[in-house]
Amino acid sequence: AGDYIFYTDWMWTSFVVFSVSQSTMLAVGAIYYMLFTGVPGTATYYATIMTIYTWVAKGAWFALGYPYDFVVVPVWIPSAMLLDLSYWATRRNKHAAILIGGTMVGLSLPLFNMFNLLLVRDPLEVAFKYPRPTLPAYMTPIEPLVGKFYNSPVALGSGAGAVLTVPMAALGAKLNTWTYR
Repeated sequence: AGDYIFYTDWMWTSFVVFSVSQSTMLAVGAIYYMLFTGVPGTATYYATIMTIYTWVAKGAWFALGYPYDFVVVPVWIPSAMLLDLSYWATRRNKHAAILIGGTMVGLSLPLFNMFNLLLVRDPLEVAFKYPRPTLPAYMTPIEPLVGKFYNSPVALGSGAGAVLTVPMAALGAKLNTWTYR
């Protein structure tokens, strides 16, 4: 989920899409496991496991000859800590975890991911070292209208993420109470 760094034309649009997908994915799994165990801290544990899986994937791509920066590991752990904190601070209130925790995950994850991207090499430098083959005319991407509707990928990712992670957190919570009757 970190290869938006290579889409030099569509990088910020991809950043918004991936931020929303990563925050909703974190909200569903982390709240599911946290409410399943009932222990604040389980969401952070889940995010740590996801981070380790992504490091393994990064290593696999690197072993295939891709540059080290090809996969940027998303920053899930701090957002999961906020989810754990909301559950702990509200005395294990499931609905507060869904509303407050889900919102905090959606708001914070794009911000933490952007901080992470500041540490990555410049995409144009990487693109020149690893040139892509020339595309035929019908495959050439259309230039994106970056900045026409928004100027900040973090703000757009956070806004959309905050709206979408709450129902995803509710879905994760619902998966715990599912009955087969």
